[in-house]
Amino acid sequence: DVARETADIIITDDNFDSIVDGVEEGRIAYSNVRKVIFLLISTGAAELVLFVLAMITALPLPLLAVQLLWLNLVTNGIQDIALAFEPGEGRELQQPPRPPKEAIFNRIMLERVVISAIVIGVVAFGLFKWLLDQGFTVDQARNSTLLLMVLFENVHVFNSRSETLSVFRHNPLRNKLLLGGTLIAQLVHIGAMYTPWLGDVLGASPVTFEQWLSLLGLALSVMVVMELHKWIRSRYVIGVAGPATVTG
Repeated sequence: DVARETADIIITDDNFDSIVDGVEEGRIAYSNVRKVIFLLISTGAAELVLFVLAMITALPLPLLAVQLLWLNLVTNGIQDIALAFEPGEGRELQQPPRPPKEAIFNRIMLERVVISAIVIGVVAFGLFKWLLDQGFTVDQARNSTLLLMVLFENVHVFNSRSETLSVFRHNPLRNKLLLGGTLIAQLVHIGAMYTPWLGDVLGASPVTFEQWLSLLGLALSVMVVMELHKWIRSRYVIGVAGPATVTG
């Protein structure tokens, strides 16, 4: 009884397999918390980069307050929930125990946040400025920038599935909830563009399929850069490869 009162964790089953399963599930849960935090912070930081660049160059606001709320609470919110249910990567027990005092927001997450935020923010700003330079109205430029940011979210959520494994090594059907959530997030935004009253509130209007494809191509830039970052870390950064194996 004294041991139970002073212990941080009480094991009610002395079956070693149950203990191993518990360790694995705990690591999956912790990893998923990190994935959701990374997605939220990196997309939020990207919006900050976009606005800072617009202020420095004395351009109009690239997105309105209601558009930011839409991005963070609706389209990204749908994906955040789905990402939280990401199954394990299958190698949780091959990873060394993390230091007890290690913060969730560690060095690798900081690197990934900074890199992805810069890519998303700079590309979105470049599109906004280019559209204005081409003679498009501010509202038209905002409409395309908003759609681009939604597409960035749709692409970036797949970058968030692993800090080290390539996107192409993940079966997209392994987390059907995430795949469905991403499709729903995009369809919700497209629906908003084609719904007159909601489109008026958001400042969103329909675009052609060719324009949508062009914006998707821009959004894929963050996947290319993050894949390159994973490759560089796996090949040249000491400590990324060769994890220890948990044994009995």
